[in-house]
Amino acid sequence: MLKIYNTLSNQKEEFQPIDANQVGIYVCGMTVYDLCHMGHARVMVMFDVITRHLRRNFPNVKYVRNITDIDDKIITRAIENNEDIYSLTNRFIDAMHEDEQSLGVLSPDIEPRATDSIDKMIDMIESLSKKGLAYQGTNGDVFYSVRKFKEYGKLSGKNLDDLVAGARVDVENHKKDPLDFVLWKKAKSGEPSWPSPWGNGRPGWHIECSAMSNHFISNHFDIHGGGMDLTFPHHENEIAQSEGANNCTFVNTWMHVGFVNIDDEKMSKSLNNFFTIRDVLKKYDGEALRYFLISSHYRSPLNYSETNIESAQSALIRLYNAIKGLNHNSVDSSLLEFDYEARFNAALNDDFNTPMALSVLFEIAKQINIERAANPNKANTLSSQLVQLGNNLGILNYNADEYLKRGSELSESEISKKINQREAARNSKDFTMSDQIRDELLELGIILEDSINGTTWRRK
Repeated sequence: MLKIYNTLSNQKEEFQPIDANQVGIYVCGMTVYDLCHMGHARVMVMFDVITRHLRRNFPNVKYVRNITDIDDKIITRAIENNEDIYSLTNRFIDAMHEDEQSLGVLSPDIEPRATDSIDKMIDMIESLSKKGLAYQGTNGDVFYSVRKFKEYGKLSGKNLDDLVAGARVDVENHKKDPLDFVLWKKAKSGEPSWPSPWGNGRPGWHIECSAMSNHFISNHFDIHGGGMDLTFPHHENEIAQSEGANNCTFVNTWMHVGFVNIDDEKMSKSLNNFFTIRDVLKKYDGEALRYFLISSHYRSPLNYSETNIESAQSALIRLYNAIKGLNHNSVDSSLLEFDYEARFNAALNDDFNTPMALSVLFEIAKQINIERAANPNKANTLSSQLVQLGNNLGILNYNADEYLKRGSELSESEISKKINQREAARNSKDFTMSDQIRDELLELGIILEDSINGTTWRRK
């Protein structure tokens, strides 16, 4: 039985889908005004793992992850770049997709853009207005009346009185209450706008996800997720909007991914302490980076450092070394260790415990190394099982020999030339030269392995 930690109840709950034949999951995607950073990468990868596991357990899963392509930050960046907004957002959407592919992230089933769903947002705002939950302020913006939604704060645990004390007051004269948030922004000169019952304008950020999840999944669905920083106010406001408009429960299970930290401080663009995915991929390959991102539980903070990524890369190399030279297509079902798969599944069923699932992979790798010489058939079978389970986490997607040779500064032909030179030195009993070539390659991250069949190599 799958158990998921629900932010709404602050506890693990057995996952009972509304309809076992159609699980719905919506994740807040990126605001595309810049390249994606490591915090975005963690959300992408973790919900990819979550969705892969859901698909193994339910016949149909609809995964929707939106794109925010209209926003204050986008408008500001376009002006700074002297660039058309659509040119800017399309460029960063393409870059986001390239980053996803590098990390082995599968595309969501639906990836709606906010600008394609403006009519759905207007419909929801009109519904809220008719119910007395929304009004037009003196500045022309449309606001949500927070105090009229009695359950406001139930996701984040925020208290209205505490929120009032901390609320900004510089725009109080435009709205009835400092807690009220914007649903529709009146058009400003030079900004993109759309016609609406309140005049030309554009949507506020929060209404986007309420309208798109309602349209592409349902007004009541199974799982809503995103980064932990979205719990308040974004997700809290989504609940107020959606439940206010539809008079029903919005989402059953809320999931939030922990921060990626640098020196115990959240990585974010606003703090200017972030590394883009592309920055990191210049030094580390995508699968090693993915391993790093799943090496900690998704709700826990993840500390970014080169040391931690290098440890993840070393761990991944150990798994590839275990399956190197084995036939993953040779499976003898009588030799399968079903306990491994059961414990792997149990780990993921326990709130997607990826560190525990990875530990099972290393147990299989250890057993492969024991069986390799004594029982090749079992080693091949276990190797196949290791690859299959690894693929469920989005790793071990490559041929082991090819992967272990990646990342070298030397080309394969240059390495082969060095190996031939070393072999010639050994044949002439010039062991000093032989050792020197081995040491030179080792300094370049190339490890030579001698056997009766000749010399092979892999990266360090």
